[in-house]
Amino acid sequence: MQTGITSGLGYLNNTPMGKSVLGKDDFLKLMLTQMKSQDPLNPMESTEFAAQLAQFSSLEQLLNLNDQMKTSIDANFYLTQSINNTLAATFIGKEAKLSTNTFQFNGQETQTIGYSLGSRATNVTVKIYNEDGALIKTIENAPANAGDNKLSWDFTDNNGNTVPYGKYRFEVEAIDANDQPITVSKYVLGKIGGVRFTEFGTKLLINGTEFNLSDILEIFEPSNGGN
Repeated sequence: MQTGITSGLGYLNNTPMGKSVLGKDDFLKLMLTQMKSQDPLNPMESTEFAAQLAQFSSLEQLLNLNDQMKTSIDANFYLTQSINNTLAATFIGKEAKLSTNTFQFNGQETQTIGYSLGSRATNVTVKIYNEDGALIKTIENAPANAGDNKLSWDFTDNNGNTVPYGKYRFEVEAIDANDQPITVSKYVLGKIGGVRFTEFGTKLLINGTEFNLSDILEIFEPSNGGN
């Protein structure tokens, strides 16, 4: 049996580079190599041979089960994707609440930005920055109620000039009666203008910017004022 084991190890050493896991074909070749290389005066015992056959059978069953599970998972993924695509098309024209503090200016009249306060504040300041990180707009005395608050920005800077097209972000500073900061969650609101189906999943087009479905916190009928 020593000769068979040595030959089997030789087969393993000749396994193609990068193949770290033996498949059922490799297992069978290894067992046959061991049988051919065994000592005729000391052949493999029948119980040992039966044990190896049982191992091979178990390996084959596990591999087949793995293939079936993979096929089932793939089928569920495509079914879920198809359902998401169908539902996404019904979102066009509705308003979305997005879990982000960035947005794109592409010529729309206003942008609704929102934030949720952990408690009522005595003072709230909203600061808007361009994509270079420069502060271009400061809004003092913003809504300070506990819970959701929102305001509309007309894309003008502190001097009253219309800002150029591009990407913007906002930050919210809120303090309570003891001048302590209050926890703030930020979001933006926008109307869904279209849907794109990509290899990376369904994308919603909002003011010319693509968002994933996972970015959406809420979808509802648009307000009369729109965005």
